[in-house]
Amino acid sequence: MSEFRQNSVTKEWVIIAPERAKRPDQWKHERPARDPLPPYRDGCPFCPGHEEMTPPATYSVQTDDAWSLRVVPNKFAALAPTRTPTRHAEGPFLQADGFGIAEVVIESPRHDESLSTLPVETIEQVLRAFKLRHVAMAADPRISLVTIFRNHGPLAGTSLEHPHSQIIATPIVPPHVRDPWREAQEHYDTFGTCAYCELLRAEIKQEARVIGETDHFVAFCPWSSKTPFEVRVFPRRHHASYTWSHDSELYDLAYLLKDALERLRVGLGNPDYNLLIRSAASGDEDARHLHWYLVIVPKLSTTAGFEMGTGIYINPTAPEVAAEFLRKVNLSEA
Repeated sequence: MSEFRQNSVTKEWVIIAPERAKRPDQWKHERPARDPLPPYRDGCPFCPGHEEMTPPATYSVQTDDAWSLRVVPNKFAALAPTRTPTRHAEGPFLQADGFGIAEVVIESPRHDESLSTLPVETIEQVLRAFKLRHVAMAADPRISLVTIFRNHGPLAGTSLEHPHSQIIATPIVPPHVRDPWREAQEHYDTFGTCAYCELLRAEIKQEARVIGETDHFVAFCPWSSKTPFEVRVFPRRHHASYTWSHDSELYDLAYLLKDALERLRVGLGNPDYNLLIRSAASGDEDARHLHWYLVIVPKLSTTAGFEMGTGIYINPTAPEVAAEFLRKVNLSEA
């Protein structure tokens, strides 16, 4: 039987519709296999030896006289740091110049790697680069929001095969981001507690949707998952901003992130996905009602008219089923 479920933080509703469900392993079998990538591709701007094809790095990690990670300005960004954030109104219509900062994190010199196949230590290096560049961008008083994300595969919006993530800093916090925070603030004002911390405690207590834990983080398929096999990774320690993560916590996060991505890759046949870090806006790093987290959304279903019309997503795979399937994935097949 289908049922409505509500996100306890955002108050959004989803429909879990198991009568539409297919067996979890069918998600893997229905997609064609991808051809293996070469370790190096001539003409790829992110491969070693092609550094002149990108702007100079804003951050890099050198290993044995060669780079193992580079962060470069996005050459084809929709926003530019040379513009201004000034807003102009013409009657009821508001406009602002396309100011912003956009960078690309080239995660590995190898063309054929992915975040799920990199060593934990390399993923930790990527996470540290996220943190350092987030801090640097947020120091600009014109910046209000720093968004860190990764698009894996064409269905997720990527245009280059080489493993990379993106960071975009904007002068605007859109309603899509701000509205859930308002709900969390109202919860804190009413009850004096963090709604995200309560959600995490409930997920840990119920266990059914947890797929992995470390001393500092918990990975789970959330109770109100909008789409099949959505995974969230929450820090146990309450803090609003990813930038306030301790360096000692990043290895734990890298380990659990690799574990979750490997389970998705092996269990579902390397699905396309979007990865996103939800972190407080600039200036709100100490907000008591906020709690940063990471989310992975495999691109297994299509948003259709009902979802667009109501904002209520129909998820045919219950998160309990998804979590059980991912826990049982044999990573020796990786």
